[in-house]
Amino acid sequence: MRRPLVAGNWKMNGTVTSVEALVTGLVSADSPSCELLVCPPSVFLAQVRAGLSVAGDEEKIGLGAQDVSQYESGAFTGENSADMLVEFGCRYVLIGHSERRQYHGESDDAVAAKVERCLAVGLRPIVCIGETLEQRRNGSVLTIIAQQLGALAQTVAREDWGRFDIAYEPVWAIGTGERATPEQAQEVHAMVRSTITDHGDSEDFTRILYGGSVNDDNAKALFEMADIDGALVGGASLNVQSFMSIAECAG
Repeated sequence: MRRPLVAGNWKMNGTVTSVEALVTGLVSADSPSCELLVCPPSVFLAQVRAGLSVAGDEEKIGLGAQDVSQYESGAFTGENSADMLVEFGCRYVLIGHSERRQYHGESDDAVAAKVERCLAVGLRPIVCIGETLEQRRNGSVLTIIAQQLGALAQTVAREDWGRFDIAYEPVWAIGTGERATPEQAQEVHAMVRSTITDHGDSEDFTRILYGGSVNDDNAKALFEMADIDGALVGGASLNVQSFMSIAECAG
């Protein structure tokens, strides 16, 4: 069955000192019953892994990366391969975050190629999908989501649909203080769940997270929805108390 997952996306934040304090706070906090994951900037992966390892908490808190190359190796300056991330102890990687799509021009096909590369080396992707404010206002939300998932369907084999998770993150609710209501989120999650079921026997393995200004005030109501299996947390993941409060709400 699907165990709730709460993942912290630290984005481009942190210093050696602040990361040390954050990891220390996380490993000293009580463990919730959900699965926990942190995704620091790549330059801090080794530091975070070491902090979790010293505390013996590599099982309590998983390590993930914020992006990955779609290529195995080669002349791709500034990129990190899936093999490199695995060697650094990553179990997860975020793929297709709206900021990557918006600022780096990542297409649905590129996202699908990255997923395929990760699956080849046993790295579990969290595939981010979501609509802009304009797309929501013009009523094309479900069309956009279907398009984003469709690229995965054309690339990922049916038997592999249980080997990744999905994060629904309405672009208009990321870092804006705005957020989808639990009912709005559930509508999209239900559609995603139906698509997952259509593409393989993975309903019990693929979790659908909600991301978009999740905090300890709205987390409980979101997690009460039938198809919301956890959260992809941005700014609140940089605060130990807030992040762990969200995790407690997940179960």
